[in-house]
Amino acid sequence: MDFRYTPEEKALEKEFDAFFREEMKNAPPEWGTSLEAMIGVDECWEFHKATAKKLAAKGWLARPWPREYGGEEASLIEQFIFNDVMGYHKGAGVDHWGIALLAPTLLVGANEEQKMEHLPPIARGEIWWTQLWSEPGAGSDLASHTTRAVRDGDDYIINGQKVWTTGGHRADWGFLLARTDPEQRRSRGLSFFLLDMKSPGITIKPILHMEKSHLFNEVFFDDVRVPVRNRVGEENEGWVASQMTANFERSMIELFSFLRRELEEFIEYCRETKRGDTSLASNALVRHRLAQIAIDIEAGRAFSYSIVWSQIKGGLIMAAPLAAAAKVLATELVQRFTYIGCDILGQYGQVGESGWAPLMGRFEKGYQTCPGLCMAGGTSEIMRNLICSLGLGLPRSW
Repeated sequence: MDFRYTPEEKALEKEFDAFFREEMKNAPPEWGTSLEAMIGVDECWEFHKATAKKLAAKGWLARPWPREYGGEEASLIEQFIFNDVMGYHKGAGVDHWGIALLAPTLLVGANEEQKMEHLPPIARGEIWWTQLWSEPGAGSDLASHTTRAVRDGDDYIINGQKVWTTGGHRADWGFLLARTDPEQRRSRGLSFFLLDMKSPGITIKPILHMEKSHLFNEVFFDDVRVPVRNRVGEENEGWVASQMTANFERSMIELFSFLRRELEEFIEYCRETKRGDTSLASNALVRHRLAQIAIDIEAGRAFSYSIVWSQIKGGLIMAAPLAAAAKVLATELVQRFTYIGCDILGQYGQVGESGWAPLMGRFEKGYQTCPGLCMAGGTSEIMRNLICSLGLGLPRSW
């Protein structure tokens, strides 16, 4: 495999870098300290939306999409470069749920009317989405959904509850799995819906994080009407629609690059901060532990490059297990880095929302929130099952 960029790709990388380097100077002070700040702090959320409009004006939000839906039909490697640069600069403006999760499903499984209605507003940065997947009794085991959708003429009537809905209080629309045939079990009998989050009968209640930030929500549906035309795919085949993907960049390069920037800033802090008569960076154990994190980040970046190379050469055959492996590697690395950072900072690592808090308290916040990354979007254990069954061909253990 060859990781070198072409001259055209290098020029594109410089263009992305120049944009984010300049734009992120306008970010609120809390930006970049945590995902919770991005969604939970009003000033950060407004900055996020404003940056989306700027990215949309450049045609960068939906680069790999067909032109008729607002894209530029860009190559996979160009999307990879964009994500790499954006991650390093802790960039704003990209709706993860609409662009990375929903759009591939619509491009592969939606009808033309649905594509034309929903994809262009995402590409223009006008509509923000949330994922209505998990339920109180269906977290990692999503096939255990009990939220019901009953056909009533030209509508479905939705009743039930979703939980851990990230950014549900900010979203304009949501995509939902609900059971349309209670006689069928597990993944059978589910349908995939798109719904306006302002629909009558939807109640959103916050689930506060340990440090009181508002990222997650409970969402209750009481006789919520959703038009039949908002069902993606056939009735009772929503599980298939939910598993659809297109050949988009799924290597976690954005998170690895974010960690690279975090490490650089932490190293600089260790160089400038003294404990006694010497800097933290003079401590051999500190240097050793930071060096190991640096090695892990570079290994993760190399793995991301190999994933893109595999997708370009082999298409979708290995997309799912490779994406699962990248997710495990990246999110568990975030957790290790956070714990090591807190250990190096000592008692200062427990200080938040204070002038005494190093690096604006990001490690104090991260300590409380990073375990969730290893659960959100599928726990590390579930991801390892997918790697074994889909990637290695081992017998299923469930």
